[in-house]
Amino acid sequence: MSDQLRDRKIAILATDGVEQIEYEEPRKAVEAAGATATLVSIKDDEIQAMHGDLDQGDRFPVEAAVVNLAAEDFDALILPGGTINPDRLRTDPHAVDFVRAFAEAGKPIGAICHGPWTLVEAGVLTGRTVTGYPSIRTDLENAGAVVVDREVVTDRGLVTSRNPGDLPAFCSKIIEEFTEGRHPVPAAH
Repeated sequence: MSDQLRDRKIAILATDGVEQIEYEEPRKAVEAAGATATLVSIKDDEIQAMHGDLDQGDRFPVEAAVVNLAAEDFDALILPGGTINPDRLRTDPHAVDFVRAFAEAGKPIGAICHGPWTLVEAGVLTGRTVTGYPSIRTDLENAGAVVVDREVVTDRGLVTSRNPGDLPAFCSKIIEEFTEGRHPVPAAH
């Protein structure tokens, strides 16, 4: 255990359908680095995790409802994947506003697999270099992002990865970026 992220508060935004390993591994990593992680959701009771979108995993208690929170309550954000999870999040205005607020404040964000779909809906990818699961890459490009195929990509505090196989690199990089903190937000043209 280290204290790189001591006194840092990390929101993990997820709902039913979250890919279990993409929730659990980043949470373990940031907590092992000293952060306090909070499972934030559009629900207020518990969420159903999945393995590969098809097999039910564990249920996890929601620690805070997104409707009651603001980006100012946290230092960084994690967006795990699973196909169903971000598809539901991107239809919830509170979740989308929450994500947009992190990006607009220049706070670090980690998004893996299908997790970047919520960033698409938040309209915060223009000019950013990202990666994601192959089936969402066209969506990322259509949202104005430059899409590459690498295990982890960092662009001014935004960390993205493609799939659960990238979790070691993703977890390492989010700890690095979350330690650095805020990144300047380029002025709008």
